[in-house]
Amino acid sequence: MPRTVAITLLSKPGCHLCDDARDVIERVRSSLEKNGIETTFNELDILQDVTLARLHAEEIPVVLLDGRRHAIWRVDEDRLTAAIEKAARRPKLFSR
Repeated sequence: MPRTVAITLLSKPGCHLCDDARDVIERVRSSLEKNGIETTFNELDILQDVTLARLHAEEIPVVLLDGRRHAIWRVDEDRLTAAIEKAARRPKLFSR
Protein backbone atom coordinates (compact mmCIF):
# COMPACT_ATOMS: atom_id res chain seq x y z
CA MET A 1 0.00 0.00 0.00
CA PRO A 2 1.44 3.41 -0.93
CA ARG A 3 2.34 5.73 1.90
CA THR A 4 1.43 9.39 2.17
CA VAL A 5 3.98 11.78 0.68
CA ALA A 6 4.52 15.18 2.31
CA ILE A 7 4.80 18.11 -0.11
CA THR A 8 6.10 21.44 1.17
CA LEU A 9 6.19 24.64 -0.86
CA LEU A 10 8.55 27.38 0.31
CA SER A 11 7.20 30.64 -1.08
CA LYS A 12 6.60 34.31 -0.42
CA PRO A 13 3.73 36.68 -1.16
CA GLY A 14 3.70 38.28 -4.61
CA CYS A 15 5.86 35.58 -6.21
CA HIS A 16 4.36 34.60 -9.57
CA LEU A 17 6.57 31.51 -9.82
CA CYS A 18 5.21 30.46 -6.42
CA ASP A 19 1.67 30.85 -7.75
CA ASP A 20 2.60 28.68 -10.76
CA ALA A 21 4.20 26.04 -8.50
CA ARG A 22 1.13 25.94 -6.25
CA ASP A 23 -1.09 25.37 -9.30
CA VAL A 24 1.11 22.51 -10.54
CA ILE A 25 1.17 20.93 -7.08
CA GLU A 26 -2.61 21.05 -6.78
CA ARG A 27 -3.09 19.51 -10.24
CA VAL A 28 -0.62 16.71 -9.44
CA ARG A 29 -2.19 16.06 -6.03
CA SER A 30 -5.65 15.83 -7.56
CA SER A 31 -4.48 13.43 -10.27
CA LEU A 32 -2.57 11.22 -7.85
CA GLU A 33 -5.46 11.11 -5.39
CA LYS A 34 -7.62 9.60 -8.15
CA ASN A 35 -4.94 6.89 -8.48
CA GLY A 36 -4.90 6.15 -4.75
CA ILE A 37 -1.74 8.06 -3.85
CA GLU A 38 -2.21 10.35 -0.88
CA THR A 39 -0.23 13.50 -0.23
CA THR A 40 -0.20 16.25 2.35
CA PHE A 41 0.54 19.84 1.43
CA ASN A 42 2.07 22.57 3.54
CA GLU A 43 3.12 26.01 2.35
CA LEU A 44 5.67 28.04 4.28
CA ASP A 45 6.16 31.78 3.76
CA ILE A 46 9.93 32.35 3.93
CA LEU A 47 9.33 35.91 5.10
CA GLN A 48 7.93 34.50 8.34
CA ASP A 49 11.09 32.51 9.12
CA VAL A 50 14.52 34.18 9.27
CA THR A 51 16.38 30.94 8.59
CA LEU A 52 14.25 30.02 5.58
CA ALA A 53 14.58 33.56 4.23
CA ARG A 54 18.35 33.43 4.55
CA LEU A 55 18.60 30.01 2.91
CA HIS A 56 16.10 30.45 0.11
CA ALA A 57 15.71 34.17 -0.63
CA GLU A 58 17.07 33.83 -4.17
CA GLU A 59 15.68 30.45 -5.15
CA ILE A 60 11.98 30.37 -4.42
CA PRO A 61 9.76 28.63 -4.93
CA VAL A 62 11.27 25.50 -3.47
CA VAL A 63 9.34 22.23 -3.48
CA LEU A 64 10.25 19.62 -0.88
CA LEU A 65 9.08 16.02 -0.94
CA ASP A 66 9.26 14.40 2.47
CA GLY A 67 11.64 17.18 3.50
CA ARG A 68 14.04 16.71 0.58
CA ARG A 69 14.45 19.33 -2.11
CA HIS A 70 12.76 18.33 -5.35
CA ALA A 71 12.69 21.57 -7.36
CA ILE A 72 13.46 25.27 -7.32
CA TRP A 73 12.03 28.10 -9.43
CA ARG A 74 9.94 26.06 -11.86
CA VAL A 75 8.02 22.86 -11.15
CA ASP A 76 7.58 20.35 -13.95
CA GLU A 77 4.27 18.51 -13.62
CA ASP A 78 5.47 15.18 -15.08
CA ARG A 79 8.68 15.18 -13.04
CA LEU A 80 6.79 15.99 -9.83
CA THR A 81 4.23 13.25 -10.51
CA ALA A 82 6.95 10.66 -11.10
CA ALA A 83 8.85 11.71 -7.97
CA ILE A 84 5.75 11.47 -5.77
CA GLU A 85 4.82 8.08 -7.23
CA LYS A 86 8.33 6.83 -6.50
CA ALA A 87 8.31 8.29 -2.98
CA ALA A 88 4.92 6.71 -2.26
CA ARG A 89 6.38 3.26 -2.98
CA ARG A 90 9.35 3.77 -0.64
CA PRO A 91 8.97 2.65 2.94
CA LYS A 92 9.09 5.46 5.47
CA LEU A 93 12.27 4.93 7.46
CA PHE A 94 11.45 7.30 10.31
CA SER A 95 8.76 9.67 11.36
CA ARG A 96 9.17 13.40 11.70
